[in-house]
Amino acid sequence: MPEPHEDKRPLAERIAAEIRKLIMSGDWEPGRKVPTNEELRTKYETSNVTIQRALQILKDEKFLEGKTGIGVFVRGERAQTISPAHYIAPAEPGQPYRWLTEATNRQQRGKYRMLAVREVVPPVEVARALRLSEGETAMLRSRIGFLDDQPAELVHSYYPIELARGTRLADRRLIPGGSPALLEEMGYPTRSQDDAVAARPATTEEYEALEIPRDVPVIEVFRIVYSDNEKPIEVTLLTKPAHRFKMGYRIELG
Repeated sequence: MPEPHEDKRPLAERIAAEIRKLIMSGDWEPGRKVPTNEELRTKYETSNVTIQRALQILKDEKFLEGKTGIGVFVRGERAQTISPAHYIAPAEPGQPYRWLTEATNRQQRGKYRMLAVREVVPPVEVARALRLSEGETAMLRSRIGFLDDQPAELVHSYYPIELARGTRLADRRLIPGGSPALLEEMGYPTRSQDDAVAARPATTEEYEALEIPRDVPVIEVFRIVYSDNEKPIEVTLLTKPAHRFKMGYRIELG
């Protein structure tokens, strides 16, 4: 019988993980004052130095904030749940991309900034999803999405080159209504999408672009969008900072 897997992380990291879960789950509400160091020291049966290290980890990760002479408090906002299903349908004619509309509905200011648009040989998993032969290229559109001026997602979207070349998909400017609206105008309506969701440490690009604190992981979504006859028309690699967002999915049965 295999031996039990032991948590050998430093105690401060383990305590930080316990408190982080309380904040992410909502058990510790935004704005709540954190128990005193003495109370935490007693609860976790450790030293004051270890408690201070644990709290500093969470301050660096923006889960906690210290107020001089008052105490330490839970950050002022919950982790936000994002529902990808809300963005599948193309925007109505003349309307913004649905991601921006949904931000407005939540009383947030959403915007995108384009980083690059270029023809590339895509990563292997993207090429496989787009059904490309070895060495075939795709059109890459890279951008950052912001909510209330904070970086919320880093997006790399790939399109079959024969579909994208000579269209606004190859233009560095943002697409009015977003790519779903443009693809539908081009005769490629979105019929379905597959999402694979994972969590992992951030790359340097993600760490810098999303302003990741310390060792906070990112949520990675690998998305394949299909049109008629199961034709893949877009593959997107999307990453979000895991300390600020959750992914929400609703499944209808029957």
